[in-house]
Order: sequence, then C-alpha cells, then structure tokens
Amino acid sequence: MISSNLERRRPAQPVDSDAVFGKITRRLVPLLFACYLLNFIDRANIGFAQLQMKTSLGFSDAVYGLGAAMFFVGYLLFEVPSNMLLKRIGARLTILRIMVLWGLASAGTMFVATPTQFYVLRFLLGVFEAGFFPGVVLYLTFWYPSHRRAKVMALFITAQVAAAFVTSPVSGFILKNLDGWHGLEGWQWMFLIEGLPTVLLGLVVFWILPNTPDDARWLSPAERATVQRELARGGEEPGAAGHSFGAVMRDPVVYLLAAAAFVSGCAGYFLAFWTPTIIRELGVGDLQMVGIYAVIPNFFGIVAMVLYGRHSDQKNEQRLHHSLAFLVAAAGFAALAWTTHDSLPWTLVAIAVGGSALVSATPVFWAMATRYLSKAKSAVGIAYINTLASIAGVSPAAVGAIKTRTGSLDLVVFILAGMFVAAALLIAVGMRRPLAGR
Repeated sequence: MISSNLERRRPAQPVDSDAVFGKITRRLVPLLFACYLLNFIDRANIGFAQLQMKTSLGFSDAVYGLGAAMFFVGYLLFEVPSNMLLKRIGARLTILRIMVLWGLASAGTMFVATPTQFYVLRFLLGVFEAGFFPGVVLYLTFWYPSHRRAKVMALFITAQVAAAFVTSPVSGFILKNLDGWHGLEGWQWMFLIEGLPTVLLGLVVFWILPNTPDDARWLSPAERATVQRELARGGEEPGAAGHSFGAVMRDPVVYLLAAAAFVSGCAGYFLAFWTPTIIRELGVGDLQMVGIYAVIPNFFGIVAMVLYGRHSDQKNEQRLHHSLAFLVAAAGFAALAWTTHDSLPWTLVAIAVGGSALVSATPVFWAMATRYLSKAKSAVGIAYINTLASIAGVSPAAVGAIKTRTGSLDLVVFILAGMFVAAALLIAVGMRRPLAGR
C-alpha cells in the first residue's frame, strides 16, 4: 500500500518533446503524404492527357485551357465552407468525403466527349476536392507549434513534387501502351487507373486518422500533455483581433499572403500543365520519354524543399526564406525564355532551378501564414488565403490563349519572373511588422 502511494506521488518522467513530435510525424505524415500524392496526380494528369485528348476530341488549346481552369471555379466556391466544416466535424469525415467524391469525378473524366462535358467534370472535380489542402494545413496546426511546421509541411508538400515520379512515367506508359486496349484510348485508361485508388485511400483515412491529439490512442497521457504545452508555448494565442469571416476579409495581411500564394499557384500550374508540351516541342516524340524527362527536375525539388524547410525551422524564420526562394525562382523561370527554343538539357536545368525554388518556398509560406493567423481565425484564414490563391487556376486558360496568339511561351515566363520578384519584395517588406513578436 505504502509503495503504491509512493508510486503515485513520484513525479512523472520527463518526456522528450522532439521524440513526441517525431512519433507524431511518423504516424501522420506518411498517410497525409499518400493522400496529397493522389490529389496532385489527379489534378496534374490533365497536362499529360492533353497529349492525346486534344487531338482525339478536337479541342483547341483555348478550349482545353478553359476546361482545366473550370476546376478552380468549383474549388473557389467551396473551399472556405469545407474548412469550416472540418473544424466542426473533424478531419476524418471531411477527408473521406473529399477523397471519395474527387476520385470518382477524376475517373469519370474518361467518359468526356464534348467541351461542355469536359467543363462540367472539371468543375465538379474542383467542388469535390475543395478544402483538401487547406484542411490538411489546418489539421497540422492542431498537432504542431509554429516553430515546427515548416519541416513537417515540407515533408507533406513534397507529395506535389513526388507526384511527378508517378504522373510522368506512369501516365506516359499508359498513354503509349494502353492506347486502344479494350476499345479505350490511352487518356481514358489514365483517368480511370489514376482516379480509383483515391476512393480506396479515403476509406483508409477514415479508419485510422485521429482528429486531434486527444483522439490518438498511440500517444500516452504525458505525450498528449507535451503536445498541448508546446502548442501553448509556440505562440498559439490570438495574433490579430476578431474571430469571424468578416475579420479575416478585412485583414490586409491576408491579402498580402494570398498574393504571394497566387504567384506560387500560377507558376506551379504552368510547370504542371506545360512541361510535357515544352519537352515534346523540343523534339521528344516518344510519350514515355516525355514523362521520364519531365520527372528529372523533381529529384532536385524534393531535396531542396526538405532541406530548406528544416533550415527555416532551425532559424525560426520564414519571411526572408520565402523571399529568397522567390528571387531564385524568378531567375529560373526567366532562363526558360532562352532555353526552350533549342536546348532540352538547359531547359531541364532551368525548370529544376525555378521549380526547386518554387516548391521550397511553399512549406515556408504556410508556416509563416499559420504563425500569423490566430487560432480562432485559422480555419477561415487558411481557406480564404488558399481560395484567393486558387484564382491562379485561370492561368492555364490565359497561358493557352497567349501561346495560341504568339506561338511561344516566352512572354509567359517573363511575366511569371516579374511576379516572383514583386511578391518577394512585398513579403520581405510587408510581413516584417505582422510577424514581429510572434
């Protein structure tokens, strides 16, 4: 009895916070990474589908670009409500709904035969997918304090880049080798094969993903207490006045952040949508080789993203890290104007430099944004920033129109380089005061 009382009075053994968050990362990030991998595959494979789909269905660059842009109309309309719903019903139900419906819509694109059908399916895909990325960003704020987020977001967001390792070679293989199999064209098989796994993974998420640290049975009470203590210590107190959607809409810093995210989105969609076309127009006729070449720059992007996110966390600094990455991205994109006319190797180098800098800025950006937003405003704020940034989804249509009119992408890459420089300066100057003391 005496020994039992002594046991109860003995102070709890200290818990290593690094070990706790390492355990959380090993439990959560691989599953979220797999979800985002399929998310980006289903979003980006439209760039490969155009290698056959436009010719098969008689779509022009402008029609195809508008169809790609319709995705973002649905996305814009439903993103904020989705994130607000996540905070109310939890991540498991939200991600289940999103993944099952977007997987079915992506696979259903195989039945498209007219521009109108293409526009409708792309719109529905945007409606169903709305809220996934900002939802996961919000979800990670339930688990990680601000000074730990850049690295973990980098690990999650590397799925954007890693998706190319699947999308490029697998899509190229499907387009080349399954074209005509059982009466279906290669692009139809591609949408089917790459869409259905999303439905299955959504069911897995519902089965095993905890909504909050309190729901994680694999954390001990002491480990849960460590997470809550780190969140409180990490500056999770309200960072700006107001708790409503109206307060977020009136916050000028939100629009500054959204402008930077918009630039990132325009550049990202340019690379995802037009890289296969650039490579093919440099004389690569084999569609499978187009996929292989397109994936090469992504090796550098993954390494750069993880290392840069880790360095940002070590310095507990995001503003200047983000601006520097954007300036390097500007140089890489500007170089494309000189390389895309006659040099495949130098084009891949330019894409590797610009793309690596672009993706390295992304996790740093979201660590910076969630550091600024108060806990009360985070659900609406994250979604609203991403919603405004998603207006970049119209850029494929604009790029298609410019390419149709001018016959090249030179003007586009110069515009993007200028946008990078402007955004870098705005973040470097404009975020200095809002982040002070956080």
